[in-house]
Amino acid sequence: MSAVVELSHLSKNYGGLRPLRLDRFLLSDDEQAAILGVDRAAAETLINLITGATLPDTGEVRVFGRPTAEITDSADWLGVVDRFGILTERAVLLDSLTAIQNLAMPFSLEIEPLADDLRAKAIALAREVGLSEAGWDCPAGSLDALDRARLRFGRALALSPSVLLLEHATAALERPSVIVFARDIRRAAAGRAIATLTLGADADFATAVADRVLTLDPATGKLAARRRRWFM
Repeated sequence: MSAVVELSHLSKNYGGLRPLRLDRFLLSDDEQAAILGVDRAAAETLINLITGATLPDTGEVRVFGRPTAEITDSADWLGVVDRFGILTERAVLLDSLTAIQNLAMPFSLEIEPLADDLRAKAIALAREVGLSEAGWDCPAGSLDALDRARLRFGRALALSPSVLLLEHATAALERPSVIVFARDIRRAAAGRAIATLTLGADADFATAVADRVLTLDPATGKLAARRRRWFM
């Protein structure tokens, strides 16, 4: 077991009522963890810090054993970013294209017509994230909220990341779909043996998708453990 994300004495101004503060957090390479109490703007800021897109005002971010402050150029940064998959509502889906075409886009932009090998890769992703065959060739804009979330999930997994970051991943879902989606994510993460970090405010989702659930005190940056509820 080794650490893939380490945050120490973190502070970052991002335009909120107070800076984003996080005292200490470590995510190991075989762990599913969640942090509650993080609003959308703070979650986006934290993901940018973890992926090295921005640097903290104070404190240190280390990913895969290396401080993000040591990332020196764009090629170096892209190598780091490629090790993360990001599941977020901010990820754009092309509603006029089919679900399979959307899933093929991380591999190639040559999707019309879609080559057989690309279609095979996209179908494998669709199956992995729980997208039913009936929706594969439907326009993405016609899918329900759960299947659109699954499309974004498939896109996040496409390039085989080491860590999956989930940013308010259930914001568009109805309550009955939340635990279903959590099970999809846990199954795929277990199959790939990757770490996941969930950021948001949905306690039901967090306790279903993660083994360790923490709540952030935004004033102090301290994290408190939350008892996990088990879903059958």
